[in-house]
Amino acid sequence: MIKHIFLDMDGTLLNSTGVVSTNNIMGIKDSGLKATLVSARAPIEMAPAITQLGLTAPQIAFNGGMIFQPQVNGTNEIMEAYPIKSQTSFQLISWLNQHYPDVCLSYYTKDRWITDKINSGIEIEMKLTGLKPSLTAQRTLNSDAQNGIFKVMLIILDKKVLLKVQAELLALGLEGINIQQSGTSYLEITSQDATKARGLAYIMHEQNLLKSQTAAFGDGHNDLPMLTAVGTPIVMGNALEVIKTAGKFITKTNDEDGVAYGIKNFINGPKVDMSHI
Repeated sequence: MIKHIFLDMDGTLLNSTGVVSTNNIMGIKDSGLKATLVSARAPIEMAPAITQLGLTAPQIAFNGGMIFQPQVNGTNEIMEAYPIKSQTSFQLISWLNQHYPDVCLSYYTKDRWITDKINSGIEIEMKLTGLKPSLTAQRTLNSDAQNGIFKVMLIILDKKVLLKVQAELLALGLEGINIQQSGTSYLEITSQDATKARGLAYIMHEQNLLKSQTAAFGDGHNDLPMLTAVGTPIVMGNALEVIKTAGKFITKTNDEDGVAYGIKNFINGPKVDMSHI
């Protein structure tokens, strides 16, 4: 019997306009299941969905870089945290500013989204998340790094430039970081210790959950370790075909309330294997 579900956000729980649909809210609330959001997003970006869904279980941010327990007063109790090492984050952001000053660059501490300028990429992210970043001068980067940077985010709309930047970052050989493409326009850099599977393992241990008692919904490459870690992996209908092969079930798309549909049909209802349909 499944007791706990793990939900990716972008492309999964959230529709293409970046919100949780009413059907998904009701589907999760009515299921009686504990739910954990597992996202590359920061806690401040996850907060609206956590409130809408009334979630009380531990949550996973920064692709596993932070595990936190939401509190009734709106704060978060951090259970585990894996920021990028301060020397590495300082070196990384300094290099990007020197070699790609026109690329949209921002970064996240545990409770702040920070950039040194508002450009088209930042405006896209502001519209998607409803948040406004803190503006800072480059000279304050060192103190930000010391406070703990959990994610460095690049928004690059030109695919050729994105691939070039990614290749050059990998060639730097910086230790202790993961560089992942998210969607078609994002590069997200987190600690090497930040993985969705590690976050799941922590919560499953804390909650005394067996693998067979867990399910997960995802749509992207960074969801594959999470889908492997649970007993019932459910892949969104909008996922790439290579991701769908990891699912025991394929649900509807994120714009068709695929999470609510999956809970009703593959967890709490008749379980028809659709992975090969």
